[in-house]
Amino acid sequence: MPNPSRMDSRLVAVKKEFISEPINEETHKTEQLLSQSMERYVEKQKSKLPVELGSAESEEDDIPYLTGKPFFDVVLAKSHVNPTYHFQLPVRIVRELPRTTIPVVLRYNRKNWNLDYIGNCTNPRFDPKWRKFVVDNNLEIGDACVFELMEHSATNIKFKVHILRGKLPPELQAAINSRVLWRIR
Repeated sequence: MPNPSRMDSRLVAVKKEFISEPINEETHKTEQLLSQSMERYVEKQKSKLPVELGSAESEEDDIPYLTGKPFFDVVLAKSHVNPTYHFQLPVRIVRELPRTTIPVVLRYNRKNWNLDYIGNCTNPRFDPKWRKFVVDNNLEIGDACVFELMEHSATNIKFKVHILRGKLPPELQAAINSRVLWRIR
């Protein structure tokens, strides 16, 4: 359970897990439902935020919603935040990335973390420097991260990271519950 003192009233956790099973039609439909639900929720939250035009202080990181670029989200599990600090990227974003090992920048809260993307293997993932991002941002099991692909080329990748903590939106929780039931059958 996330620590209430760490919660930002504008942010919520989004529970979604990567399944290393082959993608079939049901999985694809569930992924679409989760993605659509997340996008609707983000748009709803976007409309609630105050607009500060001409603010000299505003910067890309001040926007707590997605910009329309490719993204993926994950609810952090034990393997992400404890030794082994293993972070495997989902297939839908791997399709956008080169099949090689290249530098990655994770940007969160106006700070950058440099690590490598290992894309030339069966399970493309971040290298062990992912641990520093986890530790520096006090990530815990159950926290959700949304990785928005801001830039990518054959030589580098840049993700803007949104960290979400707290309760799930009801429509997203319903989609997740239906996905869990499907996996149990």
